[in-house]
Amino acid sequence: MKAIIIDDERKARNLLRVLVEENCPKITQIYEAGDLITGVEIIKSEEPNIVFLDIEMPEHSGLEILNFIEKDVVNFEIIFTTAYSEYAIQAFQLSAIDYLLKPVRPSQVKEAVNKAMAILGKSQITNKLEELKNSLSSSNFKKIGLPVADGIKFIEFEDIIMMEADGMYTKITTTSENEILISKTLKHFVNLLQNIPTFYKPHRSYLINLKYIQRYVKSDGGYIIMDNGKAVSISKEKKEAFLEIVSNI
Repeated sequence: MKAIIIDDERKARNLLRVLVEENCPKITQIYEAGDLITGVEIIKSEEPNIVFLDIEMPEHSGLEILNFIEKDVVNFEIIFTTAYSEYAIQAFQLSAIDYLLKPVRPSQVKEAVNKAMAILGKSQITNKLEELKNSLSSSNFKKIGLPVADGIKFIEFEDIIMMEADGMYTKITTTSENEILISKTLKHFVNLLQNIPTFYKPHRSYLINLKYIQRYVKSDGGYIIMDNGKAVSISKEKKEAFLEIVSNI
């Protein structure tokens, strides 16, 4: 398996090379480039499986990579390396794109490479990059990338009715589909969507979109009926806060 490291900082390239060599034995060839254009030429000639790509580089940002490679011949996975802020990290997560936060740690490299190898050829990297660029260019995030069997499904926040914990999985109900089972815990989505004001966690097993509350029922300890007919419990300690929230909608 081949990889390329594209980063304008030599020290950063050297460090990442060492970490990959020490932690990723399946990668047997590693190429390097100090700028995007040189990196693109190596990608075209050597066809690496994994591209470690810095975002902030002189002349061309790593986000511009698909401006120089035909989208229908992209057959590699991208792992961005970045020193970006928490805001940008949320954009990566919502776009289902892997990243290494500088300074890079060995455990990060190993985990990211394993995930990249597992989805080679079916991750829809061009769609993910497009969503990432849209998210980074606006503070108003609109979509989330969900890992499904045949790739990544992008869904607008406003189309999500609710999420329900199912062990290590999460059932997601949308306006267009009854249910999507995602191999991520509910906690993952709670953390990811904590800054999106329309989402609320009334109970440890549910994350709901306040836009789709149909009614609140006082009996049986109090519960919510969503627009899809699903009854959602409310924790005792959250009932007062919930009633205050809905009274201001």
